[in-house]
Amino acid sequence: MELKDKMTIVQEFVPGKQITLCHIIANPGETLYTKLGLDPQADYTRSAIGVLTIIPYEGAVIAADIAMKASGAEIGFVDRFTGTLIITGSVSSVEAAFVAIREYFINKLGYTCCELTKT
Repeated sequence: MELKDKMTIVQEFVPGKQITLCHIIANPGETLYTKLGLDPQADYTRSAIGVLTIIPYEGAVIAADIAMKASGAEIGFVDRFTGTLIITGSVSSVEAAFVAIREYFINKLGYTCCELTKT
């Protein structure tokens, strides 16, 4: 038996309150939209996909609510079991949503947040 056959991968999260990923993909291609199961009617040349992960996982529900209320972004996917939130919309609406989410979680809930990044 080789070493690779005996390897075990362990994932663990340190308890806390944090946004671990907050990224905007500006002008993604149609293929990415399709592979993620997002709205195929989007104008790919003027759109963005925002990806956020949060711990505790249930915070994704709160973040989704803030995103919808703070901008014209739409929810592409939200999962309270993994803390994943994917939003779509114009680059400016996705950015506005993430700025509002970060501000609320940092200032009101005392979260640690990563920087907002964009590609």
